[in-house]
Amino acid sequence: MYKLLVSVDQLRSLLDDSNTLVFDVRHDLADHGAGRRAYESGHIPGAFFLDHEADLSAPKTGKNGRHPLPPLNAFATLMQSYGVREGVQVVVYDAGNSMFAAHLWWMLRWIGHSNVAVLDGGWQAWQEQGGAVSVEVPGPAPSSTSEHTEKRLHPAMPTVSCDEVLRNIQAPRFTVLDARAENRFRGDVEPMDPVAGHIPGALNRPNTLNLDEKGRFQSPQALHESFAQVLGHIRPEEVVHQCGSGITACHNLLAMEIAGLEGSVLYPGSWSEWCSDSTRPIATGN
Repeated sequence: MYKLLVSVDQLRSLLDDSNTLVFDVRHDLADHGAGRRAYESGHIPGAFFLDHEADLSAPKTGKNGRHPLPPLNAFATLMQSYGVREGVQVVVYDAGNSMFAAHLWWMLRWIGHSNVAVLDGGWQAWQEQGGAVSVEVPGPAPSSTSEHTEKRLHPAMPTVSCDEVLRNIQAPRFTVLDARAENRFRGDVEPMDPVAGHIPGALNRPNTLNLDEKGRFQSPQALHESFAQVLGHIRPEEVVHQCGSGITACHNLLAMEIAGLEGSVLYPGSWSEWCSDSTRPIATGN
């Protein structure tokens, strides 16, 4: 079973296996309908489409971030309805940079499904290497047992809350690693959220550093060295990933796992939750 990445050739060999599920999560933060339109125009045969706004997020309150996690058991039930169960290999892909795919990869691990991998290079790599394209929407998967859902009631991936991050500023026990671009981290610009800046004490490592010029993940060694330059001797389990809304944070988390740096943590609400309360401290600059 693949648990991190799969190549185009590896996915080709999996498509005829009834124990393989493929999810298309192409998305555009500026055009929420773009992903579904892209899927309807052509997708990997047998792939199901999941919408990051409608399927993979809870309702927004204005205080819980732009992509709040859905309730654990509700998300487990949704995945069960598509056929996710023990022994099934799940592959996820997006348009190419894998940030949305990495988010679903993390969410599936969160409900305890570890046999999930990201298609390295995504839809772009699939097309470049002559992968088959379909416009057919697959039929519903056979129902799984309720026992499967019961197993998903306890999170299998660690997270921290906004309150824990706030307490950490006064009494540090972990390091927040911000995956946003440097100019957003510094507070020079903020295209997505109403307030610019970063969480005091956070370090910055843009998730774009995880990829090569073709949009594939860097080698494990290169990623290890890149994270070490920022984190030094901080242990993986002491790292909490954050971004704008919890999506590209998962890209850094996946990259650390590829690098052999296992056990880091996600702050799902990220900057969009943090900055929604004016009483929380904000830092700017480097």
